[in-house]
Amino acid sequence: MTLPARVGPLGLGCAPFGNLYREITDEQAAETFRTAWDLGVRLFDVAPHYGLGLAERRLGRLLTGVPRADVIVSTKVGRLLEPYPDGRARPDAEGFAVRSPLRRVRDYSADGVRRSVESSLDRLGLDRLDIALVHDPDEHVEQALTGALPALAQLRAEGVVGAIGVGMNQVAGPERFVRESDVDVLLVAGRWTLLDRSAGATLFPLCQQRGVSVLLGGVLNSGLLGQDHPDGSATYDYRPAARSVLERAAAFAAASRRHGLPLARAATAFAARHPAVTSVLIGARTPDEVRAAHTALTEPIPARILDDIAAARPADPAAARPGDQAGPRPGDSAADDRAAARPDD
Repeated sequence: MTLPARVGPLGLGCAPFGNLYREITDEQAAETFRTAWDLGVRLFDVAPHYGLGLAERRLGRLLTGVPRADVIVSTKVGRLLEPYPDGRARPDAEGFAVRSPLRRVRDYSADGVRRSVESSLDRLGLDRLDIALVHDPDEHVEQALTGALPALAQLRAEGVVGAIGVGMNQVAGPERFVRESDVDVLLVAGRWTLLDRSAGATLFPLCQQRGVSVLLGGVLNSGLLGQDHPDGSATYDYRPAARSVLERAAAFAAASRRHGLPLARAATAFAARHPAVTSVLIGARTPDEVRAAHTALTEPIPARILDDIAAARPADPAAARPGDQAGPRPGDSAADDRAAARPDD
């Protein structure tokens, strides 16, 4: 199925609503949501993983104030939330500033998918999902192919979910899912950016050939491309950036400055302009971050300028060795760049 036009060029990634890296208040989440809504954002992407259900609960409360027919809600399956045997609340160990009696349990079975969807609907206060994605099945590809995706296809046939697909931060896995299953949409994180263009080789052409929509996440590679003067304080794919990666990012930043542009704006616009991309998800924590992303996607940058920035290289050719990079973390495909740009943000 084709995603509805109201998806738009910009979607709000809701990991910050789950207290990614640090707490935010309900009021701060509401202000960010309202700013996005007022700017025309209608796609909201969330997951049980985000704050052990907190992000879904917060988003659900916010959705009560807008027309349901106008919203596109995307959530994910693959991580069930189960209580600890002793029922005690614990601090989360996966990057979210929450205490909870719940833990994540990987489950890509058909039964696990149905339970996950039912629980998400309850937390969101909805009776259907617009998009349901299999979340990071990097080590569970076979079970996702034989369990999760057939279950989602059945739920799609029943009208419980709309579009179905997979969200990952790699290329090989999504290619296999497009070839071997009936997915409508992919969430591709971090693999089509100024620093990593691997999705453009075969994955995006395959999606275009098969009519699979692409939602793009991680366009700042977890923060490095959000710095106008890249340094070691930001990460590349959730890890410290190698020297060569820092130097490549610095070259893109210098080229952006020559054109009077923040690097984040140039990086976002570059990623969005690929014809396979339907929408870019930005995990904004504040209204200002929403506005900046909206500007990047709605105020065109001339193609010649983006081409010049994309072609920038470090002065030292040795710094551009393609193998000298920190590899992608097989973790959360939709963890947001804005929130990850500064670990203490």
